Amino acid sequence: MTEDRLFTIDDADAELSELRVRLPRLREARQRLIDTSERITSSVAIDGGGVEGSDWFRSQETLKQELLRLADRGILLRDPETGLVDFPAERDGERVFLCWRLGEDHVCWYHSEGSGFSGRRRL
Repeated sequence: MTEDRLFTIDDADAELSELRVRLPRLREARQRLIDTSERITSSVAIDGGGVEGSDWFRSQETLKQELLRLADRGILLRDPETGLVDFPAERDGERVFLCWRLGEDHVCWYHSEGSGFSGRRRL
């Protein structure tokens, strides 16, 4: 993980095209994992999970790969459902997070380390 990486607005914007592909994949894998877990629980007594177990492992691997990819890039996933991510940055000498959510055109928001999404301000 690139813990010390700080993003500029341009750096963060450069990540968006890939994030627009990866975040829905991550969200879908997470949801399949949840759905499959429920089905496995129901069917495990009958057939040990069967095909549902295979889907679970594939979804788990996809989710793991996507999360590791984000971590390797230094991008912090905040909410997999909405595709909310933070990019560590510095603004006016203060550590902040550039904040972006799937569906937004560009990185246009930031917040302090302690405030989170509710403290978002326009750049």
